[in-house]
Amino acid sequence: MSALEQVLKGYGCFKEGDIEGLAALCHEDMVFRINGTHSLSGEYHGFSSWLNDFLAKIPTVIPGFHLEMEHCFESGNDVFCHLRATGEGLDGYFGHYFVVEDGKIRTFYAFDDSQQWAAALGE
Repeated sequence: MSALEQVLKGYGCFKEGDIEGLAALCHEDMVFRINGTHSLSGEYHGFSSWLNDFLAKIPTVIPGFHLEMEHCFESGNDVFCHLRATGEGLDGYFGHYFVVEDGKIRTFYAFDDSQQWAAALGE
């Protein structure tokens, strides 16, 4: 599976709520980083931290959260996706950068619209 296919499969798992499938695509030592100064900003180490400290909070803090893929491309093991994110109080464009190593998502940097995140979080 190419790096792009790996990442797209991850988005599919996220959309379907397939946490086990998503976990299987991620390296055990993955790093997730989201820009900004809002309460969810920062760096998360390991899939369980990303899941429990970030992903699990989204349905509560931004009801109706939805990602729509605009464009996605790869260069070797690097993948970049441009997405539109919507939900209660949120309507913005996000950029997600991934590095895939040994067939697993190793790093995921979310260059999301931090002002949109902060507004949706009521901060």
